[in-house]
Amino acid sequence: MSDTVKHTLLFVFVGVLILLEGSTTFLNVFSGSWNSALVILNMGLISAIMALGVNLQWGFAGLFNVGIMGFTALGGLAVVLVSTAPTPGAFTAGGMGILMALVMGALTVVGAVAVYRFMAPGIARTLTLLAVLIVGFFVYRALFDPSVEAVEAINPALEGNIGGLGLPVLLAWPAGGLLAAGAAWLIGKTALGLRSDYLAIATLGIAEIIIAVLKNEDWLSRGVKNVVGLPRPVPYEVDLQNDPAFVERAASWGMDAVEGSTIFVKLGYSVLFAVVLLVLLWMAQMALKSPWGRMMRAIRDNEVAAEAMGKDVTRRHLQIFVLGSAICGIAGAMMTTLDSQLTPGTYNPLRFTFLIWVMVIVGGSGNNFGAVLGGMLIWFFWIKVEPMGIELIKLVTAGMADGSWLKDHLMESASHMRLFTMGLILLLVLRFSPRGLIPEK
Repeated sequence: MSDTVKHTLLFVFVGVLILLEGSTTFLNVFSGSWNSALVILNMGLISAIMALGVNLQWGFAGLFNVGIMGFTALGGLAVVLVSTAPTPGAFTAGGMGILMALVMGALTVVGAVAVYRFMAPGIARTLTLLAVLIVGFFVYRALFDPSVEAVEAINPALEGNIGGLGLPVLLAWPAGGLLAAGAAWLIGKTALGLRSDYLAIATLGIAEIIIAVLKNEDWLSRGVKNVVGLPRPVPYEVDLQNDPAFVERAASWGMDAVEGSTIFVKLGYSVLFAVVLLVLLWMAQMALKSPWGRMMRAIRDNEVAAEAMGKDVTRRHLQIFVLGSAICGIAGAMMTTLDSQLTPGTYNPLRFTFLIWVMVIVGGSGNNFGAVLGGMLIWFFWIKVEPMGIELIKLVTAGMADGSWLKDHLMESASHMRLFTMGLILLLVLRFSPRGLIPEK
């Protein structure tokens, strides 16, 4: 059997699993609900896009980025800043002061860098540098603090943030990529000179800083109070349910208005997400086959040899770090749009870093189709392995008496089957197919 047929069958297998979820009820494992199947499909498509971005960094260039969570969160923030309406009175109350404070902070950093670069080493440079930093800090706080208090005082139960630009939400997806790319450029300029293990620690720490900012800066993202009711590229279900024409159409499909509206909306998202994934996959494939892609893999395999051939390794690493982070930012914006809310408290490394790495490794590092396969397959098991584990434990303990301490312990441990299974899948793939299900060619 050729490799092409094998790889096609793997994608067919994932499709069959999703179809079984939608059409079959079996042992409480497959729900027999198309709503559930479409939820898995949509998040699988988003996860595949995240895995594609990480594969670009690791598979093409060997960059160990453990800050995926932060770039995903920045994509979610972009949806709030681009698509929500401006909070009435917020800009007048403190928006200009916040902008001036941010400009002052940037000027302070630029001034400190200029002093360090252009002044001769000595006590004069040290004192001047300290003076620039201290004066800049106090001016920044003097502008920032009262402006933030003024913005957060505006209807804090529902608003309390500065709001957005009120643009169409689809524009927020590329904006999420640009915001993540900008952050990646700043991080890359300082962190890409580090050894791979130090780079991993640095990116993880910076991601945690980004999440901490989103949780605590209410004027920006409402913090842990969340931003809900975000604009959508598809209608809200309740609007469809109140539309007599749609209710009649749903009835012609053999569904009530509630079921028809939820399936219609999820299908709309599926089409949008699939289009974005296909476009990014095509671009990644073209990049992989281009001279630039061959150069990146040469740098990944032997940096010393590539540098000896005149390649600017640090610059190329920065390029691909920015590109991969931008893809993660797009995926983050798509996920926030799907949820219709930004919830900074839900971002955690397990879901938005560890799981994405499992997808890339299982699918096949260095292969774009492998990253997509890993994203879809691992997300399906991430969702379904817990009910599978419960049914398995019920089967194993069927002969045990009710109230048995061992049976009770095993049933209570069923919730941990998700993490156990992810580790088991990863170990099995590394043992029997160390290059992934679809290896790099």
